[in-house]
Amino acid sequence: MAKKLKISVLVDASAIPEQDPLFENPPEKADTEYHVIEALRKIGYRVSIASPGKDIKELVGTLSQQQPGLVFNLTEEFGGERKNDKNLVGLLELLDIPVTGCGPNALMLCRDKNLCKELLSLHKIKVPGFQSLPVGKAVKVHKNINWPLVVKPALEDSSEGISNASVVNDEEALNNRAAFVHDNWGQPAIAEEYIEGRELYVAILGNKQLNVLPVRECSFDSKEDGGPLMATWKVKWDEKFREKWNVNFGFASLEDGVFENIKRVCKKVYRILQMRDYGRIDLRLTPNNKIVILEANPNPDLAYGEEVAEAAEKTGISYENLIECIIRTALKRYK
Repeated sequence: MAKKLKISVLVDASAIPEQDPLFENPPEKADTEYHVIEALRKIGYRVSIASPGKDIKELVGTLSQQQPGLVFNLTEEFGGERKNDKNLVGLLELLDIPVTGCGPNALMLCRDKNLCKELLSLHKIKVPGFQSLPVGKAVKVHKNINWPLVVKPALEDSSEGISNASVVNDEEALNNRAAFVHDNWGQPAIAEEYIEGRELYVAILGNKQLNVLPVRECSFDSKEDGGPLMATWKVKWDEKFREKWNVNFGFASLEDGVFENIKRVCKKVYRILQMRDYGRIDLRLTPNNKIVILEANPNPDLAYGEEVAEAAEKTGISYENLIECIIRTALKRYK
């Protein structure tokens, strides 16, 4: 592949540093955007920055000027709404511009937690018992759902809206937490069974042939002392909180048979949800080694040192090679 391919990196306006809009200097705390852009430049691509901003017409004009051979998509929202991420990719497809990562279908199916779990259930994939909690409707829990329940926004990601207070044990607490989600996010909530077990993250690369990377694990050692029960927002984004409660991210030690079963199930989830190029499946492994799918993450975090990059490095794929692999995989879809 010619290294002079022109790549436009599509980023959210809020992610662009005011003093460094071209991401030329390492920030105090490097993030995904800087890591990916730096890697692309090191590989030798001609890199431009594009953002949807507030006016989609400006994005169309910018891309028309840049004339990229590929858009590396790092956006997560448009107009303050994360559910609009699928529309940005749909726009790129209408403009006939190749783009990395998941298409509109996968972004829609993975974004809506209720819809995602309904679809996986139809395909005999084990998910927690769940029910939708629409805005403005009385909450009545189905008899076949087991307490405790986890209540969270139905259309967010990155553990937004999730804390230990999300775990509820009765209908009063359920109603209070549902109202909290409705009031603060203005969207439906989902209530799903809390699954006891190990929390595992499975990164996958590819399309026709899928490469399941080494499984990562988030371990919680202080649950009995009031520590986090799951990957809450603070667990993911607050290093001091993790240190306080001895929360650790590392590689999972799994028996061969268990790992093979996880690979099989996660590949099936990836294909059912029409994920492409790269993705991550989050699951709980119960004490009797049953696999319960929690979330499917299209276009997961690609920051250096995060789950996907760490898993790739474990197999000998350097960070630059990971970014190159995603580009090559994406471009093959347009041949």
